[in-house]
Amino acid sequence: MSEFSTSQNLVAERPIEVHPLAVVDSRAKLHPGVVIGAGVVVGPEVEIGANTIVGPNAVLDGKLRIGSENKIFPGACLGLEPQDLKYKGAPTEVIIGDKNTIRECVTVNRATNEGECTKIGNSSLLMAYTHIAHGCQIGNKVVISNSVQVAGEVVIEDQAVIGGCLGIHQFVHIGCLAMIGGMTRVDRDVPPYCLAEGHPGRLRGLNRVGISRKGLESQKPDEFRQLVEIWNLIFRSDHVYSKGLELVKEKELMPAAQKLCNFLELSIEKGRRGPMPFK
Repeated sequence: MSEFSTSQNLVAERPIEVHPLAVVDSRAKLHPGVVIGAGVVVGPEVEIGANTIVGPNAVLDGKLRIGSENKIFPGACLGLEPQDLKYKGAPTEVIIGDKNTIRECVTVNRATNEGECTKIGNSSLLMAYTHIAHGCQIGNKVVISNSVQVAGEVVIEDQAVIGGCLGIHQFVHIGCLAMIGGMTRVDRDVPPYCLAEGHPGRLRGLNRVGISRKGLESQKPDEFRQLVEIWNLIFRSDHVYSKGLELVKEKELMPAAQKLCNFLELSIEKGRRGPMPFK
């Protein structure tokens, strides 16, 4: 994520454009090329990176840092207080990276406790009416479809795809390259590379489409074959997850399988939601 330096090597440094009907606090920090639409409200602790476009009637408030080249569509509300009864006014923040698309009426709330933040990485798409609650950590190149409600302290890793019209329970972790079908009830952790669907949510197999698009199957066939082998051992055998992981430790794992096993070990630990069951 950029540090919002005013000396960025921009192809053409554009002036800041603020619509006369916008309300921008004089203490807010806007970098070159920022465009602020009609009816936008920008609070005093907001920093907006270069070439970010903010559409009409968006509200940016609280301690909020937004990177460069983001597109924020009408009605989005970013950086407001968390919807958490435990919140006592701590100066928490929202940090948003670069090149994200934040569609209409998306809400991203600040964290609850002092020293914490809600964070969104780079190049992600948050479709209309998505809600990101307090303390969530959203990775890079994540796609969150329309009307997804993400509860507090959820972690969504890089390149995950979340289908529309669903809720994600607080404290759930969703691994990299996971795919969750629309209207799934997501109340348990979804491991990396997995496909989840249903109500209640169940793992249905590996996310073959996402894995193929990343090139793992074609470019690293040995690593892909081991991932399939380890996935079958853990999920399709008669062993409980913990026993399957013990058997896996006898093998020399390549990166994809190692990532899957590390995720599951942490998910099984006390205090986590635990992995979603298979079928």
